[in-house]
Amino acid sequence: MSQVPRPSQLTACPACQEPLDPADNFCGGCGADLSAVPAVLPDDGPSDYRLALPDPGARTAARAPRVPPAPSGDGPPQPARPPGSDASAAPGAPDPRTGAVLGGVPAQAAHEISGVPAEPGAAHPGAEGAGRVCGSCRSGMIDKDGYCEHCGHAQPRERDHMEHQLPGVAAVSDRGLRHHRNEDAYAVSAIALADGAPATVAVVSDGVSSATRPDEASAAACAAAREVLVAALPEGGDPRQATHDAIMRAAEAVNSLAAPARGPLQHDPHRHENAPACTIVTAVVTGDLLTVGWVGDSRAYWVPEDRSTQPARLTEDDSWAAQMVAAGLLTEAEAYADERAHAITGWLGADAYEVEPHTASFHPDRKGVVIVCTDGLWNYAESAELMAEVTPPDARTRPLECARQLLAHALDGGGHDNVTVAVLPFPLSPEGAGSA
Repeated sequence: MSQVPRPSQLTACPACQEPLDPADNFCGGCGADLSAVPAVLPDDGPSDYRLALPDPGARTAARAPRVPPAPSGDGPPQPARPPGSDASAAPGAPDPRTGAVLGGVPAQAAHEISGVPAEPGAAHPGAEGAGRVCGSCRSGMIDKDGYCEHCGHAQPRERDHMEHQLPGVAAVSDRGLRHHRNEDAYAVSAIALADGAPATVAVVSDGVSSATRPDEASAAACAAAREVLVAALPEGGDPRQATHDAIMRAAEAVNSLAAPARGPLQHDPHRHENAPACTIVTAVVTGDLLTVGWVGDSRAYWVPEDRSTQPARLTEDDSWAAQMVAAGLLTEAEAYADERAHAITGWLGADAYEVEPHTASFHPDRKGVVIVCTDGLWNYAESAELMAEVTPPDARTRPLECARQLLAHALDGGGHDNVTVAVLPFPLSPEGAGSA
């Protein structure tokens, strides 16, 4: 395919500021046609001209179309629903950005109850080969790079937007408005304990963007932690010990992603590749007990159904800001206003310090919900009071709708980061027992 030359000094999209590669003809973030950029930019900046943008409702990037393959059959193939997909995550789920329908967005089909792909590296469905139908033109086939051979549109990644709901727990994850991929992941389960009582599990992880393959790290952490929890709890395991063991297993899974040192890197002191890394937070509801565990700055909040009572943040960040506040050197407002606020001091990864999972158990004396989330949400509702304020009053009876509204709040606030949130009603109803 031929490429239209464009000025070498253009390193970011003038429309959305998405970073560009030298060979890009279209912006991967907003789909802008970069061939429309003048050879010399105006002195007063890119706002003085307009780029050719795709249909804003399409939510996909575009590149120059290829010649479509010869059609087979009597008409264009229709997109098929992925086998094994959950109804809440299937194509047709509403997109909180536009209120439109995400036609063609693949549902998560690998784990019925996990917001992670079948394999840590399989984040983009287009990479799985030909045979899929384009969700934009519904006639072209998708090539190995994830683009339509007919209309040239990039297909949404599997993890761009995911939703799942089970009895007693729901979760939503979204790429946000500024990032080119979703580096968050989640896993949720509804299980039955040994005595038949219901229990719910939620695991949320945020990949560290400055590390390599953060999306793989978060996916591996969620899958590993969930596996330990759903195995230990039905066997009568103590929830707090199981939470500790789950986070340690997650750490091992992320450590295993680190690539061995390669020859060229050993001889070039200026090149450095950080090992895959992520944060993690877990929540388990068993009977009248709520157990949380975490490493990093992903959080869990308690929001009571009776809003006249006090909400609470259940976790303490492993971060620079938290350390400054704990040491009495800065107030919370001063610490979080600093550019170093979100520098984490604890994480999962091969280059992390010794992993020390934090765990805590609570016996709430009233009804409410547990909000488990990444900083893509709590950046827009940092305190427990603010989180309670943006949590809908019917959250306990409509957890998926609650998660969607919290996502919408983050996107309305700017959506600068990936956003992931799980909602666990407390206490569980007797019929909440499910299967992992």
